[in-house]
Amino acid sequence: MKLLLDENLSDRIVPQIADLYPDSAHVKTLALIQTEDVLIWEYTKANDFAIVSKDSDFHQRSLLYGHPPKFIYLRIGNCSTYRIVQILRDNFDIISQFGDSEAESILVLA
Repeated sequence: MKLLLDENLSDRIVPQIADLYPDSAHVKTLALIQTEDVLIWEYTKANDFAIVSKDSDFHQRSLLYGHPPKFIYLRIGNCSTYRIVQILRDNFDIISQFGDSEAESILVLA
């Protein structure tokens, strides 16, 4: 599963999860920083990514439109980059199953 990390997450996360989530990216490296959510949503959908964010706007969009794209909602508040990396790595099996699910649009990790 390819992850697209939103700007509210550090771009330093991508290399630390690349072994589990190959071809993942950050909005910064795709020149999508400070872009409207709808454009990020459409890019993610067109390029087969799952969005990873702490942004409740994506949560609302996912509830309204479903998938694709899939949305991984990090309900973790302020925490270190290390902690986010740990969450994504520790939940690899759950995230993989979520990616394979035809029915689920949103995965909430806390």
